[in-house]
Amino acid sequence: MDYNSALDASLQRLHDEGRYRTFIDIAREQGQFPHAVWTKPDGTQKDITVWCGNDYLGMGQHPEVLAAMHAALDATGAGSGGTRNISGTTVWHKRLEAELADLHRKEAALVFTSAYIANDATLSTLRLLFPGLIIYSDALNHASMIEGVRRGGGEKRIFRHNDVAHLRELLAKDDPAAPKLIAFESIYSMDGDFGPIKEICDLAQEFNALTYLDEVHAVGMYGPRGAGVAERDGQMHRVDIINGTLAKAYGVFGGYIAASVRMVDAVRSYAPGFIFTTSLPPAVAAGAAASVRFLKGEGGLRLRERHQTQARILKMRLKALGMPIIDHGSHIVPVHVGNPVHCKMLSDMLLENHGIYVQPINFPTVPRGTERLRFTPSPVHGTGEIETLVRAMDELWAHCALNRAEQVA
Repeated sequence: MDYNSALDASLQRLHDEGRYRTFIDIAREQGQFPHAVWTKPDGTQKDITVWCGNDYLGMGQHPEVLAAMHAALDATGAGSGGTRNISGTTVWHKRLEAELADLHRKEAALVFTSAYIANDATLSTLRLLFPGLIIYSDALNHASMIEGVRRGGGEKRIFRHNDVAHLRELLAKDDPAAPKLIAFESIYSMDGDFGPIKEICDLAQEFNALTYLDEVHAVGMYGPRGAGVAERDGQMHRVDIINGTLAKAYGVFGGYIAASVRMVDAVRSYAPGFIFTTSLPPAVAAGAAASVRFLKGEGGLRLRERHQTQARILKMRLKALGMPIIDHGSHIVPVHVGNPVHCKMLSDMLLENHGIYVQPINFPTVPRGTERLRFTPSPVHGTGEIETLVRAMDELWAHCALNRAEQVA
């Protein structure tokens, strides 16, 4: 076989479909976020504004986070020195897990190197802990959840997105004595819609099922202390396992689960994705703990309020122009384009002509025909940045002769 030709053909297919992913080199400027510097392929540089980042609250540059990281780095050095089982558990890891358990009002928490690994490792390991486990998974669950369910083997049921009636049908068909788990998200990041947490918890109670909730796009962002949508809705105590990230609203790196002591201990003891992975550097754990701690308090509440205000303003301004916004009330602002070539072209023109960086979202992240630009406003995107973005979108939408619509459901 000509391996190089096969690779070339695979890559060419992506180019032909208009969904080849291009990464650009950016340097975020501490204290200046969302502004950054883009180094072009020819070596020249351009000032840009990042509109697609996941540092939702700007905590990646917060003084308390940076101070905690500097202190831990000076005290311990760069790395952790091993897996959690072999010298990689430090006081900083334990402090972080204590902060996370307290955040979610759970008995314990377990930190992983990413929320992807936390989902994959936990969901696949639950099959070992509960033989015969049937997992009921929302059709639009994140790839990490899908992979965890798949790798664990065993029975699975896919229910239509946010369709509680369909979930009930599936639960009712299975053996009442079989162990069951419902896996879903609080915010689905591509459309920005919310999962029906209360209704799913009601079904879990009725059918004696465990619940697994991915709060990745909600932790730090919703609830009185930033514990997520389940906290906001008064349902957190009903969720058995909560998955979250430290790399979005908390502005650092890593992922975790929060659950009962028994559940956390069992996952810690059986999950290969935890056992055989080097632990987070202590400086990262220290910064994450400082961020979680800050966002639990009044400062975090003010940031969340400011964040929601900026998201509402951006959506209102874009809707006024007839932009096809997908608006389900969350902080995520997707603008439907519906064509991968047009989506990439708009992204390129925004970057080159207006210094606005937003990546096109194409298949397989979203279904074909639903390609979009996904904006993530933050408290540090001010009036000037919003005005520049709105004017640029209006100009380019007209230039490209794209349809305008009131809203996309």
